[in-house]
Amino acid sequence: MGNPRGFMQYHRDGPKRRPAELRIHDWREVYLPFSDEDLTTQAARCMDCGIPFCHQGCPLGNLIPEWNDLIYRNEWKEAIGRLHATNNFPEFTGRLCPAPCESACVLGIPSDPVSIKLIEQETVEHAFAKGLVTPMPPGPATGFRVAVIGSGPAGLAAAQQLTRAGHAVTVYEKADRVGGLMRYGIPEFKMEKRILDRRIDQMRAEGTAFVTGVEVGHDLDASELAERYHALVFAIGSERPRDLAVPGRELAGVYQAMEYLPWANRVQQGDIDTPPVSAQGKHVVIIGGGDTGADCLGTAHRQGALSVTQIEILPRPGETRPPSQPWPTYPAVFRVSSAHEEGGHRLFSLNTQGFVSDGKGRVSALSVHEVTARDGGYVKVEGSETELRADLVLLAMGFVGVASQDAVSQLGLELTPRGTIRSGDDWMSSRSGVFACGDARRGQSLIVWAIAEGRSAAAAVDRYLMGTSDLPAPITTSAAPISL
Repeated sequence: MGNPRGFMQYHRDGPKRRPAELRIHDWREVYLPFSDEDLTTQAARCMDCGIPFCHQGCPLGNLIPEWNDLIYRNEWKEAIGRLHATNNFPEFTGRLCPAPCESACVLGIPSDPVSIKLIEQETVEHAFAKGLVTPMPPGPATGFRVAVIGSGPAGLAAAQQLTRAGHAVTVYEKADRVGGLMRYGIPEFKMEKRILDRRIDQMRAEGTAFVTGVEVGHDLDASELAERYHALVFAIGSERPRDLAVPGRELAGVYQAMEYLPWANRVQQGDIDTPPVSAQGKHVVIIGGGDTGADCLGTAHRQGALSVTQIEILPRPGETRPPSQPWPTYPAVFRVSSAHEEGGHRLFSLNTQGFVSDGKGRVSALSVHEVTARDGGYVKVEGSETELRADLVLLAMGFVGVASQDAVSQLGLELTPRGTIRSGDDWMSSRSGVFACGDARRGQSLIVWAIAEGRSAAAAVDRYLMGTSDLPAPITTSAAPISL
């Protein structure tokens, strides 16, 4: 390493968040810039650990010690080259990934881990600013045509890899713009859409074609698509939301998170002036304590909610790594996102037993009670019933499988008990020439897993078409996927 004693000389640091009382009045990203000089200091903390377990922690197998050393030496062009060698979109993961690599950092055993996520994001931002990220034209055309269905991170990664291998790739997206959940699910304050657009521009310049506003299986028969292309890649995500079958679910004012979040993004895109579903002037309750719930929380703050409460059936995690989740695993610990920092209430060990009507067909409150964990489930705490005032309820309880059943049935694809597309170790579905990757194959997971799956599926498609492939495959088997 460039500075073998850096981990002893410097403390972990990162960019500062803009003051919460200011940033809730706009939709810009919450972090202030981090200087190149400070970044080289953080890169110097990467120690000569011998075995870089951060590689194991990262599904992409990012070459973290290598680009840390290059950043320390101010070799920016080489650094972005090593970063792009394993990750098509480090600007996405640098903003949206929970960084399991940092949980696996050897320095994290006795001290604070290296700021890997920060270094990743700032490296690619420096590269874009200095013109170091340019289109990579493909090699000789192979004559094969591939359709990628879905333009989320998995679909985009698969498409870029296959285009660069010389195949003619067309990406089909049901929405009016490319990006999947990154476009209409991730709020602007977590990732401004200009970040997404500049990467799409690169892909178009490389030759990837995009068709928007077409839902395969509905607007276009999937069987017809299979006849037109030599291979199909399903990267349609896992968009079927988990519902809450309790009394009052039919009341107005109760929405799934993805019935709420896209409208705020459409306002920022300039499509509409006012969202039809808004938290303005309302008492909001969010059911679900994960990232989607936090996205709803930050959005409600910016829309001017009177109050926001986020509830979770799980108990409150501890502040430190539990013994059952030793290093280098990704631990369940109490985390405070930028949205939580902005206000609201977080309540744990609460179960919703019903929605209360205002007598006019709208929700006015949640009927809840406390629970305690027992025998692998949850038991009601007697006498703990109470009501939480709510004019708007948002269900952010995760997703349970692919939503596009028409496309799946038209091709006769088999599904797993989890509602995902069944595939083998060759990433191929039950139909020859049809592949699956990302949440559509894996189930709801992390953006870093989506990109890794897209890259691996691309290598499998390339091998299927050409007999062999030089494309990297960070995931070598599709058996027993495990989500964080």
